[in-house]
Amino acid sequence: MKITLDLADSDLYRAIKIEAARRDRSVRDVVEEALADWLDKIDDEEDISAADAAMDEYLRLGGLEAAEVFQTLAAETRARYDTTDE
Repeated sequence: MKITLDLADSDLYRAIKIEAARRDRSVRDVVEEALADWLDKIDDEEDISAADAAMDEYLRLGGLEAAEVFQTLAAETRARYDTTDE
């Protein structure tokens, strides 16, 4: 899909063009990569926000600290797979 960008800062365009040339890439590729990275960053920020909200809710409802969860899992694993009696 084609788009037209009108950049208000001509120095920005020159810098992009120079850097693209130094890396043997087209301005088009650089802009496409920048936009994809921007979208990925937004997704990451949303994921972090959702994870923080979930953790807050978990703790609000009386959730366990991570160390307690891992100790419980370790004990359950030892109980299930412990073969020292054999």
